[in-house]
Amino acid sequence: MPVIVVANPKGGAGKSTLTLVMAQTLKRMGASVAIIDADPNQPIADWRRGNSECDFSVVTDTKESTIIRQIKDQASINQFVFVDLEGTASRLVSRAITQASLVLIPLQASGVDARQASRAVELIHEEEEALGDRHIPFRIILTRTSPIIRTRIEKEIVSHIQGAGLPMFRNALNERQAYKAIFVRRCALNELDPKEVNGLTEAIKNAGEVADELVDVIADIERGGEQAA
Repeated sequence: MPVIVVANPKGGAGKSTLTLVMAQTLKRMGASVAIIDADPNQPIADWRRGNSECDFSVVTDTKESTIIRQIKDQASINQFVFVDLEGTASRLVSRAITQASLVLIPLQASGVDARQASRAVELIHEEEEALGDRHIPFRIILTRTSPIIRTRIEKEIVSHIQGAGLPMFRNALNERQAYKAIFVRRCALNELDPKEVNGLTEAIKNAGEVADELVDVIADIERGGEQAA
């Protein structure tokens, strides 16, 4: 089953938000899902302590010595396994990347984030080299973008990524109040009250578009459409 590793050596790139929103959305679509929360801050484990009816497993107590076994265990019983990693380049991060069906690299539209995303791509290539003949697919995805207008910096970063030939999601995960609210209230997007959260309908739609693209990307990889660069 697909193992989706969410990685960026820079903290605050939106890894946990992307992971939780995608897991909730795929679960709502009927898939079985698990998250391995390997972020030392444990944001998703904290979310799980709430009363959400969005029922999927969140695995904690992840260490360098246990992460591969935890990934394999969850992949044997779930359709999708997400691994939310710490914002640093560590051996634990490297070990998780070796197990990935797809690495998602969330990126805010800033120069600092773009440089750190490049480091994430380097880490993937380093693991490919260590594994020998294994290609590890990845995609860059913009996060916390304006849902209304693409900024000048964002356009420049997208142009640079495309010019470098790096694969990138068409859809971005927008900046939405609802994505913050699910952590604060420890609930799922569809459990929020639209009267209290501005733009909830649009947030759910945005999450669905990203999830649909994620499923398409994984299907293409499984069909063999993903080729080594």
